[in-house]
Amino acid sequence: MSKPKIEKVPSVEDRSLPVFDEFEKITERIRKRAYEFFKEHGFGDGRDLEDWLRAEREVCWPTAEFAEDDERFTLKVALAGFDADDITVTANPQELIVKAIEETRDSGEEAEEDEEGPTVHWSEFHHENVYRHVTLPAEVDVDEIKAELKRGLLTIVAPKAAVEKPVEKEVEISTAA
Repeated sequence: MSKPKIEKVPSVEDRSLPVFDEFEKITERIRKRAYEFFKEHGFGDGRDLEDWLRAEREVCWPTAEFAEDDERFTLKVALAGFDADDITVTANPQELIVKAIEETRDSGEEAEEDEEGPTVHWSEFHHENVYRHVTLPAEVDVDEIKAELKRGLLTIVAPKAAVEKPVEKEVEISTAA
């Protein structure tokens, strides 16, 4: 099992890491591609969500599963072909962002082509920058988030933050005038 890098951001308001700007740019690309799909078959045909998800997959979204139990959220993301060193998980109390970049491509080097290898006619593997963003339905304890990559599947476990229960106080109401 390999451990990817986890960037822990204690505050939702702190957007200083570059991944937040990168994610905004990716979201804009998804928005534009989804609009092209909407436009192809006319607006209002009931396929808006299907078109949006298609745009996400096409632009950079890997397959994922998001689950919750009483104590934690678990996000699983399919990242076949990536090493743990290629992956960064950014977490704040309300969101998780997964970013995977093949190191050779990130550093500007071109991957060597195997001239003797097969001709790839199509592929559903993402070999460029891959992002996955999840807004969490409840706050998590950022310091306790764990991530591991095993057999091409990234698993992130984010324990829910402790919720303080309100303290009940008896209030005496004076009826004296």
